[in-house]
Amino acid sequence: MSSNPSRAAREGRCPRETLVATGVANRATALHSGWMVRDQSGRGRGGNANRNPVVSRGLRAATPAAFIKTMLRAYERYGEDPSRALRLAGIALSDLQHPGARVTSAQMETFADLTMRQLDDEALGWFSRRLPWGSYGMLCRASLTAPNLGIALKRWCRHHRLLTEDILIELSVAGPTARLSISENRRLGEMRELCLLTSVRYVYGFACWLVDAYIPLLGVDFPFQAPRHAAVYSLLFPGPTRFGAARASIVFDAKHLTLALRRNEQELRNMLQRALALTVWPYRSRRLLVGRLRDALRTRSAGLTTGESLAAALNISLRTLHRRLREEGASLQGLKNEVRRELALERLERTGRSIKQIAHDVGFRSEKSFMRAFKRWTARSPLEFRRKVLASRDRKY
Repeated sequence: MSSNPSRAAREGRCPRETLVATGVANRATALHSGWMVRDQSGRGRGGNANRNPVVSRGLRAATPAAFIKTMLRAYERYGEDPSRALRLAGIALSDLQHPGARVTSAQMETFADLTMRQLDDEALGWFSRRLPWGSYGMLCRASLTAPNLGIALKRWCRHHRLLTEDILIELSVAGPTARLSISENRRLGEMRELCLLTSVRYVYGFACWLVDAYIPLLGVDFPFQAPRHAAVYSLLFPGPTRFGAARASIVFDAKHLTLALRRNEQELRNMLQRALALTVWPYRSRRLLVGRLRDALRTRSAGLTTGESLAAALNISLRTLHRRLREEGASLQGLKNEVRRELALERLERTGRSIKQIAHDVGFRSEKSFMRAFKRWTARSPLEFRRKVLASRDRKY
C-alpha cells in the first residue's frame, strides 16, 4: 500500500483524475468492501471502472442499496457532505428510497473508496474511533510473513485489537473444524449488519488469497434476523448461512490452517491495488497461469519481450492474459521484472557471462537499460553485485 494521500485528496478537493489515481493506490478500500457482489450480468465491475468512477449504465445491479444508506450514516456522524461521492458513483438519493433498490458493484466500490478517503475512516463510522487510511493494509502486511494460514489468522486477530476493541475477532479450533468468530463489545446500531458482514467477508477473502486456494465454508452465522436482501449472502459466502445465531462466524475445515502462505510483498502490493476480484467473485486460483508465464519467461526471456509474444506462447489472447492476471492480483510487467531479476542474479552469481550477455539473456534490448533496471532492483550495479558475491566467497573459503 502506498503512503497516505494528502488531506486534499482524501477530502475530495483534487481533480477527478487525481481522485481516481489515488483511489487505485490504496485498495484496502476495495478489499475491505466485502459487501460488493458480482453484477448479475456476470461482468463484475465493468471494464472501465478504474478509468471512470461513474459506472456504465449497461451493468445490472445486484448489491443492495441498503448498504449505501448505511454508509451515509457515517457522513452524518462526521458532519460531512456525501453529495460529491454520490455523484461520482452515479447514485441518486431518490433511487435509494425504492424498496429493494440495487446498485452495481462498481458503484459500490467507487462510493466506498471516496467515502473512506473523505472521512479518513476505513471502518466507515462503525467503531468508536476512526480507522485511518491504510489501517487494513497494515493488517495484511502483519500477516504476510506467517509460516502458515493459522498463524496468519492469529496475527490478524491480535493486530485487529490494536485498531479497535469494539469488536474482537477470534480463531478457535474444535476437533476437525476451525471457527473465525466476532464478539461485539459495543452496540453497533444501524451499522451492525454492514460491519459484521464486511469484517467476516474481508478476512475470508484475504485468507483464500494468502494460500491461493478456495476454502469451502461449512457454515456461516450472523447474530441478526434475515434482512430483506438475505439472498445476497449466498453470493458472498460459499456455504450454508444461518441468521439469528449467537455471533457472527465462519466455520471451515481446520486442515486449511496448516497451509503455507504463497504470497510475497510484491503480490500484496498488486493485490491491494486490484482487490475487488477477491471480494466479489468466488476465489479461484489463477496461479496455474502465473506459473506457466513464469516458466515461459525463465526459459525464453530473450525471445518473449512483448505481451503479444507471451500471450502467443501461452496460447491465449493478449486481452485474456491481462484479464486473468488482474483477477490474480498480478501484472505482466511486475512478473517480467521479478523473473528478470531472478535470472540476472543467478547468472551474475553462477556464471562468468558478461554484463552485455546477461542483459540479452534476461530480455533487455540494451546493456544500459539492464544496468538501470538492476540498480533499481538492488541499489547496486551488476558489476558491484558480482564483486560482492566473489568477495563473500573468498572470505568463506
